[in-house]
Amino acid sequence: MLALLIGFLAIFAMPTPEGMQPEAHRLIAVTFLMAGLWVTQVVPLAATSLLPLVLFPALGIQSAAETSQAFINDNVFLYLGGFIIALGIERWNLHRRIALNIVSFIGARPRQLVLGFMLATAGLSMWISNTATTLLMLPIALALLRTMEEERAALPAGGTRPEDSALAVPVLLGIAYSASIGGLTTLVGTPTNVVAARIYAEEIPDAVPLSVAEWMLACLPIGIVYLAVTWLVLTWKLPSATQHDETLRSQLRKRKSDLGKISAAESRMLLVFATTAALWILRKPLKLDEVQVLPGWSEILPGWFEWLGMSASLVPASAKDFVNDSTVAVGLAVLLFFIPSGTRSSNGRRVPLMDWATATKLPWDIVLLFGGGFALAGAFSNDVTGLAGWLANALKEPLEGQSAWLVVAVTCLLMTFLTEVTSNVATINTLLASLLAMCGPLGIDPRLLMIPATLATSCAFMLPIATPPNAIIFGSGQVRIGEMARHGLLLNLLGVPVLTAGTFLLVKPLLGIE
Repeated sequence: MLALLIGFLAIFAMPTPEGMQPEAHRLIAVTFLMAGLWVTQVVPLAATSLLPLVLFPALGIQSAAETSQAFINDNVFLYLGGFIIALGIERWNLHRRIALNIVSFIGARPRQLVLGFMLATAGLSMWISNTATTLLMLPIALALLRTMEEERAALPAGGTRPEDSALAVPVLLGIAYSASIGGLTTLVGTPTNVVAARIYAEEIPDAVPLSVAEWMLACLPIGIVYLAVTWLVLTWKLPSATQHDETLRSQLRKRKSDLGKISAAESRMLLVFATTAALWILRKPLKLDEVQVLPGWSEILPGWFEWLGMSASLVPASAKDFVNDSTVAVGLAVLLFFIPSGTRSSNGRRVPLMDWATATKLPWDIVLLFGGGFALAGAFSNDVTGLAGWLANALKEPLEGQSAWLVVAVTCLLMTFLTEVTSNVATINTLLASLLAMCGPLGIDPRLLMIPATLATSCAFMLPIATPPNAIIFGSGQVRIGEMARHGLLLNLLGVPVLTAGTFLLVKPLLGIE
């Protein structure tokens, strides 16, 4: 704690670098202090997350009213709604039934289980938000881990499996990391990619347009390689198989059989769960170039609002953005309080699928962690301190005259570690225009810098505040921040050569870049 305070005061007392706004200099000091407190956890995470509400106004970085707005936004409500649905799944033991079916299908080998969860998560995240994907996968993973821990004790003498107790970290981190990696492989997988494509089209109007199919063709192989690297990093200490795998699998199959027929409450909860996933997946139309593969129900919203008599100025395309993933999550979560479970209480009253006593089990400290992360990220933008833009401009002179691969590698390194404390979309919005402006003087095709820079913003794996999936998984209480930071730092560093090599071996030839 003392070392962090000394570091904070030392940065604060240093002269402000040339061209940097004074409030950006003070923001660096606050970022150092908060990142250090989050990593060391010398005070609770929630307490650290509240610091922007005090330090930003006190140090003239941002007003109290503007700072507090970061703690309540649609991403926070997406988390709240999704987690209430997850609590409903747990309340009626549906998560255990799903988990036992997964083990029956995948098997009980440790590395195999981690890979199965990672592939399922990455596949979902290609089409829906990484936050929604993580919220869908987390209760299933936790149920699997609990069930395997219970069955481990029932193994024959000498049949203990110490690797099972170490399975939580690779499974849960695998879900968080593969949710981010899956999103980078498609143009619609994360808002960051969509924003980057828009900025690219605006800044370089005569440039070759980038299609959905081209993005997927070039970036999917990169994502697969990165996913494989992540799996190896997370599982290298786990055995590929043990002599007790089949015994454990048989016991888990028996437990699945013992569950009997699915209950009315489980069936209704499964219907809500499936409806949530379907509404998330089908909200926006899926198109490959000009061919629509799947329709999107948000396309009917302008007509619906017009029928309601909405003002003409609001009815066009912007009307589709009135509803987003958080609307779905909160809507279905509230619906749980109305849907009867098919059971009755001791006094004969119908029991709904969700009650408030269960809903209050939400990890509110993680809600505050989200808010603190969003507040810190927002302060980096050009509208507040301009710190992110200053960092991009500071790169221009040192990179002039350098080889293209070095420029790409340095850019990936900067973007990866910067998005540990800033939001992906904010980073792209702030930095991409400056990076594209560098391409002319450096003689680099803009796509050769835009694509890896955008992919790198989805590859921040060290801190819970880096991405919502990291925060959600950390909120499970099964992963310590030190474990996340250790694995994440290695993957951040390994991601730089993966993205750089992928840019020149895949993106460059597949997009016909000279």
